[in-house]
This record gives sequence, structure tokens and C-alpha cells, in this order.
Amino acid sequence: MTWKDDPVPQTSSDPLAGAPGTSLHWITCTDVTALVEEIQKGEPLITASCLEHVIHLVQRLQEKLGEKQNHKFSLFKVLRTHILPLTNVAFNKSGSRFITGSYDRTCKLWDTASGEELRSLEGHRNVVYAIAFNNPYGDKIATGSFDKTCKLWSTETGQCYHTFRGHSAEIVCLSFNPQSTLLATGSMDTTAKLWDLEKGEEVATLNGHSAEIIALSFNTTGDRIITGSFDHTVAVWDVGTGRLLHSLIGHRGEISSAQFNWDCSLIVTGSMDKTCMLWDAETGAHIATLAGHSKEVLDVCFDYAGQRIATASADGSARVYNAGTKQCIAKLEGHEDEISKVCFNPKGNCILTASSDKTARLWDAATGHCLQILEGHADEIFSCAFNYKGDTIITGSKDNSCRIWH
Repeated sequence: MTWKDDPVPQTSSDPLAGAPGTSLHWITCTDVTALVEEIQKGEPLITASCLEHVIHLVQRLQEKLGEKQNHKFSLFKVLRTHILPLTNVAFNKSGSRFITGSYDRTCKLWDTASGEELRSLEGHRNVVYAIAFNNPYGDKIATGSFDKTCKLWSTETGQCYHTFRGHSAEIVCLSFNPQSTLLATGSMDTTAKLWDLEKGEEVATLNGHSAEIIALSFNTTGDRIITGSFDHTVAVWDVGTGRLLHSLIGHRGEISSAQFNWDCSLIVTGSMDKTCMLWDAETGAHIATLAGHSKEVLDVCFDYAGQRIATASADGSARVYNAGTKQCIAKLEGHEDEISKVCFNPKGNCILTASSDKTARLWDAATGHCLQILEGHADEIFSCAFNYKGDTIITGSKDNSCRIWH
């Protein structure tokens, strides 16, 4: 593993870049007691009895934001996970465990610290493609397969609670709602379905797309879900009723990725038409088109604060946009092949990209400066993730291995 500094100094036009007077500087220099007392005036839930606890939490946040940012990651472990190719990797919230899906029809659960395989979840009759923990709890695992079924498993025992049947084609995406009461599955049969985890029953079928659904995402309150399709549209659905609320129409190519921001006010979409679009989540109105890539946009994401948007493209670059001004504030250039995955660390100051050039890279989110190159995989990297603390990274590659970086 090596890391290299980008020799070209870069400046940022981003008002959130951390100069004095901006949000990061402001919060690390704020009188916490005065701030919490100010918040209390407009928030009846913060009573006198919990005031000290809120002050303590804000102080911890302040300390976190003030921590040194340039942590250098080094290779901790290489795990030869499956005999056949990997499809996906995912952490639980703390990063203490992770799961891998594979063409070998299994999902495996791993202990991150020891690299030990804890169990193999077996029972699917085809490729296990989509996998997830029910974070933040992490006591359940969902697996979606090309065998058209989805299974719900116990993390602790490996028991299969339910097999959800009803799709007529491959399941390629899934997600738990934040309350961990529902599971959503998206399929090549053009539908998404909502399943009750307790009863093991289908709650709703989301009908409305005219082509395969390849992306879906709940908002943070869990009352809305979006589905992205090869029909060039993203649909916004009411989770309680299964009703279609909005069709986001404007892209001229297949949707690759779609996500809500944290406060549920915005939706970002990426498309094979080389653009990323920003939408009002409440009205479905188109807000902006974020252009600049010369090839397909393969992944998009918000930072946790919803202030910045990152895009990854087949043109080998990633970009960072300010969600407020809609301006491109940084271009992440250096990969030698397409970037299929992009994500912010939880703090939002760092971006991780995974590329077909066999490397993952870490970037300064404000300047686009390359902080580190994670090297060693023998084939393209298709998956990468931070744990919740942001101090551990997992990368999954077509070389059939996962690498854990600390």
C-alpha cells in the first residue's frame, strides 16, 4: 500500500471549505452552553433535566470536528472471501462486522478485527447480489438474489427468518427502512416490493416503472422511498400507502443511482446521460442539472449534512458540488479508469472512490486534493465503504478479495 500527495496545489470555491467564518470553524469555536440554551428556546423536547446531556453531546461533536483530518490508512487484512466473484460488501454500523455476497450463491458474515468468517448464509439458488444489515441495529441481514427471492437472516445465529417470494425476475437492490420494520426490494421485473419483517408478508407492490429497477432508497424518516429505473425516471412513493407521489422526469439515459439528503428535502439522481440532477423531494420539481462529466455518471451521494454532492463517472473522475449553490467545487482527477463508487466519510471532509484501475483513493472533499491511494487489489474495485466512525475502510474487488484498511 502506498499513498501519494497530489503535487498540484488546488484552491476551492466552496464556502464550506473550513476557512475562518465558515461552518466548521464556527462550530469548533462556539460556546456550547450558549448554543444549546439558544436551541432550547425553540425546542420543547430539550427540558431542564436533559440539558446537561445535550451539552455533553454537542461538546463531543465539537471535539470530533476538531480532530486532525489527515488520517493515513494502512492495509490491515486481505480476505479471500469466496471462490466465485464477489457482488457486494457492507458494514454493520460500528464496522465490527461485514458481509459479502457472491456468485457462489452465499452471503458470508465476517469479523472485521480478526478477519474470521463467522458464518455462511446458504439457501439461495442463484447469485446473491444485493445485501444489507438493518443498521443501526445490525441484528438482521437481508440478501436479494437472482433466484427472484429475498431472505431475512439472524446475524447472531444465521437462522433464516423469512424467504420473500413474489418477484418474477432477479432482485438487484434492497434496503431496510430506518425503523427496521420494512424491507424494500427492487427487481428486473420493473417493480419494487415492501415486506413486513415481523410477519414475513408483502405489504405493497410499487408498480409504475416501464423498465428494470436498479436503485432504491428510503428517506431518513422512513415515510418515502425512491426507485431508480432503466426507464430514465426516478419514482417517489409514499411508504404507508404504496402510492406513487412523483415521477422525476428529465434524464435522457438509464438511472444509475438515487438518494435523499439527510433532512429529506432533496433527492439527487445520477444517470447514464452523463449528468446528475437535483430535485425537490416534497414537490418532485427539478432544481438543477449538475453537468461536467464526459461519460456516464455511475454513482452519486450526499454527505451526511446534505451540503455537498459527490458524483463518480466512467470518465475516470469524480466531482463535488455544493448542494446550495449547485456549483462544482472540486474535481477529483487521478484514476486511470472508470469510478463505479463514491462515498463521503461520516464527518464529510473526505471522499472515497473505487475504480476499475484496481485502486481506491481518498480525497479532500473541499479541495479535491488526493490524500491517499489504496493499492494492492489485482482487479477492479467495485465496492468501498467507511464504518460509522470513519476509521475503517473496506474495499471489494473482482479479484475475489476484500481488503480492510485502518
